[in-house]
Amino acid sequence: MDVLINVFVALHIIGIGSLLGGFLTQMKALGAGTARFSPAMLHGALTMLITGVALVGLNQADDQAVNNVKIGVKLAVLVVILALVYVKRDDEKADKGLFAAVGGLTVANIFIATLWT
Repeated sequence: MDVLINVFVALHIIGIGSLLGGFLTQMKALGAGTARFSPAMLHGALTMLITGVALVGLNQADDQAVNNVKIGVKLAVLVVILALVYVKRDDEKADKGLFAAVGGLTVANIFIATLWT
């Protein structure tokens, strides 16, 4: 079971890398006002959602303690990110505030995952 959990953790990290990487590659364009939500950001957020739900289920099936409040907060943040990216994915350019919000929420989700004990 540990190997399967570690595989899903790795996939979860790949998802966050895709989401954050998509944001960071658009930083120069954000300054110019031409940033847009890339498909990598949408796919990263979806990967995080799917693997996160799988990780919770696998950890509970393995009788490991799961902090449901932490998971609920992370899920809520991710749903907001996913909604923003999904709704605005076809726009030629994203509003600076919304784009910055997605980046900020992504970083916040990383800090919640790593610092909340």
